[in-house]
Amino acid sequence: MDFTKSAAVFAEARQVMPGGVNSPVRSFRSVGGIPPFLVKGSGSKVWDVDGNEYIDYVLSYGPLLMGHAAPMIGEAVKKATDNGTSYGAPTPDEVGLAKLVTELVPSIEMVRMVNSGTEATMSAIRLARAYTGREYIVKFIGCYHGHSDALLVQAGSGASTFGVPDSPGVTKGTASTTLSVPFNDLPALEKVFAEKGKEIAAIIMEPTPGNMGLVLPRDGYLQAVRDLTKRYGTLLIIDEVMSGFRAAQGGSQSLYGIDPDITCLGKVIGGGLPVAAYGGKRDIMQMVSPVGPMYQAGTLSGNPLAMAAGIAALTYLRDNHVCGTLARNCTSLCEGLAKAAEEAGVPVHVHHLGSMFTVFFSAKDPENYDDVCACDQEAFKVYFHTMLENGIYLPPSQFETNFISLAHSEEDYRKTVAAAKKAFAAVAAIRK
Repeated sequence: MDFTKSAAVFAEARQVMPGGVNSPVRSFRSVGGIPPFLVKGSGSKVWDVDGNEYIDYVLSYGPLLMGHAAPMIGEAVKKATDNGTSYGAPTPDEVGLAKLVTELVPSIEMVRMVNSGTEATMSAIRLARAYTGREYIVKFIGCYHGHSDALLVQAGSGASTFGVPDSPGVTKGTASTTLSVPFNDLPALEKVFAEKGKEIAAIIMEPTPGNMGLVLPRDGYLQAVRDLTKRYGTLLIIDEVMSGFRAAQGGSQSLYGIDPDITCLGKVIGGGLPVAAYGGKRDIMQMVSPVGPMYQAGTLSGNPLAMAAGIAALTYLRDNHVCGTLARNCTSLCEGLAKAAEEAGVPVHVHHLGSMFTVFFSAKDPENYDDVCACDQEAFKVYFHTMLENGIYLPPSQFETNFISLAHSEEDYRKTVAAAKKAFAAVAAIRK
């Protein structure tokens, strides 16, 4: 493919934006090469400034369940825009979206809208500390919960890609109240609680981590975590910014039967527009201002465009059994990818859950961050660029998760598996 125009825009971008991007993984630093600068999306496809067409498995990192430019979302946003773009005042649609969220995620009894996943997790941590009167929080190594200071401690996603899991600029004092343990390691978690359990306000966790690639919990692990928090009077914050409405309609928590105290949701509840939320049990949420003393605010929280898009997206999702259809399609695609790798003699593990999946270049099935770090990064680079050259747009990091949409067709999946056969063959060639 020709990337001449993208290269020119990238060179210009680096003069006015750090690394030429507004989010680090987009720079392609971990895989090398020029990132395509996209100008259009429709259905399952995206196009760049050079006119290259791709089948897209990034999908804005998750929220585009119905694909790009879904008509029901576009129509809702256009209608809302005709009435204005922002009021800084309450609107009926805020109530409408809040009611949908509480209906679809039963553990959420009250919800507060914010603008990003980072805001949601940051606010949830503050709320847990306010409610319990405790300072410490526990997170899992390799799990990324946004870029607030307290959570940039042994984080995954972009931080993993760049080898900076503990970001400069995070003070020692802030980091000292964040305790990190390996995912899927119950004895390690029990040890932390035996030492500091009465001082721990909350565990924050992705039940099915997606920011070190999609890693799945061992049987019984999530329930054991929930039981441990109850034993010590610690809150459980489930971060479903990525897995919400992706793992299942009620999120990963519904699949595994976990009832958290607080849940964080991301831009999927806004159909791709900038929005997020945190919500949970009524008595906990009533700690939030103006009812309670825990302060959190935002001028653009509950933005009318995002609320309209969210109502359209979640209503369509609920009424058309979208999550079940996507789960079946994702399983079929992943079976095709796994078979292609096996035929090429390339050891991989293809994890999938709902409409999310990751191809891990490893003979060992990854269960935690160390396992993911041991995957063959050079093999992933070859795989990634071969797929890109064959019109398949994937997240540019082994530490990210792929997504499918309702707009992806059987032909899209056939082309994807055909491209994967070439990519796995290219990986096999470099290993000879």
